[in-house]
Amino acid sequence: MSLIAKELKLRYAPVAIIFTDEKPEGALQFKEERWGCVMALFTAAAKGQTAVFDRQTFGCRGGGVGLGFGNQYEVFPGGIEYFLSTGRGEGYREGEAYKKTPELARSFVEQLPITDIPYTYVVFTPLEKVDLQKETPQLVCFYANPDQLSALVVLANYDRPGNDSVIIPFGAGCHTVCLIPYQEARRERPRAVVGITDISARPMVDPDILSFTVPYKMFLEMEANVPGSFLEKHAWERVKKRIPDPQ
Repeated sequence: MSLIAKELKLRYAPVAIIFTDEKPEGALQFKEERWGCVMALFTAAAKGQTAVFDRQTFGCRGGGVGLGFGNQYEVFPGGIEYFLSTGRGEGYREGEAYKKTPELARSFVEQLPITDIPYTYVVFTPLEKVDLQKETPQLVCFYANPDQLSALVVLANYDRPGNDSVIIPFGAGCHTVCLIPYQEARRERPRAVVGITDISARPMVDPDILSFTVPYKMFLEMEANVPGSFLEKHAWERVKKRIPDPQ
């Protein structure tokens, strides 16, 4: 079991995000060309199941982008910049008003680290189920309440200079859980990403939960830093006492 998960008394298991060309048996998967929210299956993985996606089963255009399956926004009906902002009018979906103007929405999309991963599948599975002799996760994601998130932020900065080892960017839930953390994993000094601040994705998680995603290498560093850290001190014990034991 992860030392972090144990010490923080996480409600849900840390989730490994794996890019692979092998499809896991018995995994949850959306039907081809059918709508679904990636975060719904991510929550299922946090509860112990395994989920898989490919280029025909990513659920929605945003999900395809968020999972690293290329620029699915290029063919968004009516234009993604209108859907994210004011809408385009009769015959198209209502605008979400997450950006004030289509121009601002277009700027946001253009700045996303859109990528097309060289793998067939993206897999979400509880970290404890991963056979590390056979595969290595790209990312590890925690579901955390405010107290637990506070500890994760401190731990991410524990053995680094400065105070900017964690970011909380604007984006879709799957952007902040997968796409943006994957960009961070390719940086010389990667940062953790706090996410699921996407209003559309919030109904897929408990009301007191946010995500905290790190590249796998950074996860290992944080795990190794648990002994001797603030997590063994009195200040954390005071906070830990009020976190319910996981069921």
